[in-house]
Amino acid sequence: MAAPVVTRRATVMAAKVKSKKQKRQQRHERQRRNIYGTEERPRLAVYRSNEHIYAQVIDDSKHEGKGHTLCACSTLTPAIRESLETGANVDAASKVGAAIAEKAKALNISTVVFDKGGFLYHGRVKAVAEAAREGGLVF
Repeated sequence: MAAPVVTRRATVMAAKVKSKKQKRQQRHERQRRNIYGTEERPRLAVYRSNEHIYAQVIDDSKHEGKGHTLCACSTLTPAIRESLETGANVDAASKVGAAIAEKAKALNISTVVFDKGGFLYHGRVKAVAEAAREGGLVF
């Protein structure tokens, strides 16, 4: 039997295919060139996984631009986790948004820059943003 023939073109085309994760990371890197958190106006970064949602308030001016997390909250936080059936829905994201706003207010942070992490501003990411705004954060 003859071995299957693989053309050069097929190999090149396969190399250009990028995963959803790689595309999201590229979008995030592109957005991060313009989004920078300062001491007066830190960055509210959101990450969404299949099971949970995470939010952090970050001051990028510290640690040589690598950033310093001022406060964080997620669906894994014990106080939020107890009241949830699952961490992968809009209700859970709203609770995370309200909790991160409360923690930021405790640190006298009222204005932030929203970093959606390469995700679409829709669904759970939007729910975090709206709940944080209702909690008193301005962005």
